[in-house]
Amino acid sequence: MRIISTVFIVSVLLSGCGSSETASPVVDALEDNSRTAETEMRLMATEGGQMLLRAIEAHGGLAVWHRAETSSYIWGFNGGIQTRMVAHNRTRQVYHDVLSMGEEQAPDGARMVWDGTDAWVYPDSLNTNPRFMATTGYYFQSIPFILADPGIRHEILAPALLDGEEHHLVRATFNDGVGDAPGDHYTLYIHAETYRVNALRYRSTFGQGRPAIEEGMPETLLYYMNYVTVDGLTVPTRFEGYGFAEGARGEKYYEAVSSEHSYTQPFDESRLVMPDSGARISPMPVMEQ
Repeated sequence: MRIISTVFIVSVLLSGCGSSETASPVVDALEDNSRTAETEMRLMATEGGQMLLRAIEAHGGLAVWHRAETSSYIWGFNGGIQTRMVAHNRTRQVYHDVLSMGEEQAPDGARMVWDGTDAWVYPDSLNTNPRFMATTGYYFQSIPFILADPGIRHEILAPALLDGEEHHLVRATFNDGVGDAPGDHYTLYIHAETYRVNALRYRSTFGQGRPAIEEGMPETLLYYMNYVTVDGLTVPTRFEGYGFAEGARGEKYYEAVSSEHSYTQPFDESRLVMPDSGARISPMPVMEQ
């Protein structure tokens, strides 16, 4: 009843606000409340959604997430690309200042952008695929919040042990047309007592269409570690990725870290504009027939 009442009140208030080119803080807050209420109702409709919602609450809650217009931090793979990024949490546009590529400092002015349509990198000599990398760190960092988006299905799996502790498992899969890799699937390990996400098991299908989900298939098991609370959101600062197949963890693939988190930075849309020369757009890969 609380959710239904919230939706009704917000819709009435919004209808009386009129239209303007620049939304007021009051209108922004009403839109955030409406988005939170709609998301809660959608998640409560399934067992998997209900469990995801419990995890989201353990990490700060939908209301706090929806009030956070942006996410910004330094994020990077140890021994790989490291950037300072700012992402818009509603449009999912993101821009990066590239700090380093492996052991080498990035060229002055190096940038990477996803503008909602195109992904590009500057200078064009920078050895990375912005179509894949521009949003990778943002999506890993923003679990479990972004898995509450429309177009995502949530399924409860049998509980499992992770390092000797019991965890609830929720698998998230995507409807057709959602993102560049609708064949991806993610399985959250949600601690049975704290409801914090301690790990994520996933299979990346970027450029591969929608391969069938098969139990026992090779995946990556990504640990979420060293949590901090910033601007009301509890988020990880260290990640460790391991091979995972036939129910067993394998060798470590990679490590990543994040730092200097903020959820209150302004979003500078001018940073999405590609330079007139010297940049490279990365298209979606063409699947082999």
